[in-house]
Amino acid sequence: MATEEKAPEEEAVPAGAEAAGPSDAEAPEEDAPLAPIIVKKIADGHGGAHGGAWKIALADMMTAMMAFFLLMWILGATNDSQRKSVADYFKPTSQSVVAMGQLAGSNGIMGGRSIIDPDGFPYTAKQTATLQMVTPRSEGGPTENDPSPNSENDRDKERDGMNDSEKKKIVEQADKENFDKLEKEVREQLEQNPNLQKMQGQVQFVREKEGLRIEIIDKADFSMFGLGTSQMQGGAQELITEVAKSLAGMNNKIAVRGHTDSLGFAKPGARNNWSLSAERAEATRAMFEKKGIKPDRFAQIEGVADTMPYNNNDPKDPRNRRISVTVKYRDGE
Repeated sequence: MATEEKAPEEEAVPAGAEAAGPSDAEAPEEDAPLAPIIVKKIADGHGGAHGGAWKIALADMMTAMMAFFLLMWILGATNDSQRKSVADYFKPTSQSVVAMGQLAGSNGIMGGRSIIDPDGFPYTAKQTATLQMVTPRSEGGPTENDPSPNSENDRDKERDGMNDSEKKKIVEQADKENFDKLEKEVREQLEQNPNLQKMQGQVQFVREKEGLRIEIIDKADFSMFGLGTSQMQGGAQELITEVAKSLAGMNNKIAVRGHTDSLGFAKPGARNNWSLSAERAEATRAMFEKKGIKPDRFAQIEGVADTMPYNNNDPKDPRNRRISVTVKYRDGE
């Protein structure tokens, strides 16, 4: 009997061991560390030109271009005194007599007005076409051929502070430069025009007290006028036309003088060299006026016959027949 009752207890022990076995086997799995999660990112290859760095560079360039445009606009829309005020504003010194607070507002260079105020423009802007762009000044700035009114006013103010002698010297120097330019232009025209190349030796330039004298001299094989008449020949007309082109850009007064040789007329009672020289001078003046020289520029028209010969040793020399055109100095105007 004892043997039979002990058998169940021996069987219960393995059962308990079997029950505890699975829990002990699962315990190491719960305490084991978790495997790390690795996320791999693959670049799509759209950097460089497809990125956004170029936008920053473009913005910097556009900002610099706008600043340059504003600088050019200010230089073209202001005069010398205003530009000097702008320069003084950006470089104040401790010795400056103008306080920093007085450089703005109504005491500033714009007089309290906005830079975009139309009343502050030197010229009123007008829109005359749909696509026309209007700037504060019709030109980009003063040029040699078209100086701005402000530049003219500044030069007038400078001249007002000079005496008559200083003004005369300045005007005389300007006339000398214009005379040199006139001579150069006429000589170039004579060289470039095939019809006038043979007349280069018949045009002479002489500096004298009154101004620049242009001598157009006859030769044995060429004459400006028909014999004994005031009818200008074709070659002489073309020559006068070229000289008139250079004279048109000047404001100097002009004197025309006619000369003849000592040969007289067959009938002295009807005409003489005095009337002939005066008629030829008048014919030359009329040709100048026809080619664009204003009538009020002629200061003197005269004929001197044979009293002022080109060749004193031979009164009958054909070179004594000539026309003298004198471009006079201005009187300090």
